[in-house]
Amino acid sequence: MTSAQATVTLEDDRLTLSGSIDPLTVVALRKEGERLILGSKTDLTVDLTAMSTAHSVVLSLLLCWQRLARRHSQNLHFSGVGERLASLAALSGLDDQLPGFPSQAPSQAPRENRDQS
Repeated sequence: MTSAQATVTLEDDRLTLSGSIDPLTVVALRKEGERLILGSKTDLTVDLTAMSTAHSVVLSLLLCWQRLARRHSQNLHFSGVGERLASLAALSGLDDQLPGFPSQAPSQAPRENRDQS
């Protein structure tokens, strides 16, 4: 079984990240994404729907793109965040720093509230 080649494309105001992203493919994707972001003069939505993997290097990639965009007065909003990538972001404490990532709500009430039943 082969994984889909990792790509990043820009159409209108949508930057689409797709395929299998890992430590071997992330550097080329980062450079291409930076080129596309710098070529755009508008805020962008980064569509993650077509990604076939969730790896910590993806979070690093997204944070790098976000810093670059902010330096050029652009905003990035992330859409199509998969459950695994959202979980990695939450575990790393990055979910609040990436617009569009779901914030992880506490799964249980505080202990003192549970004991009062």
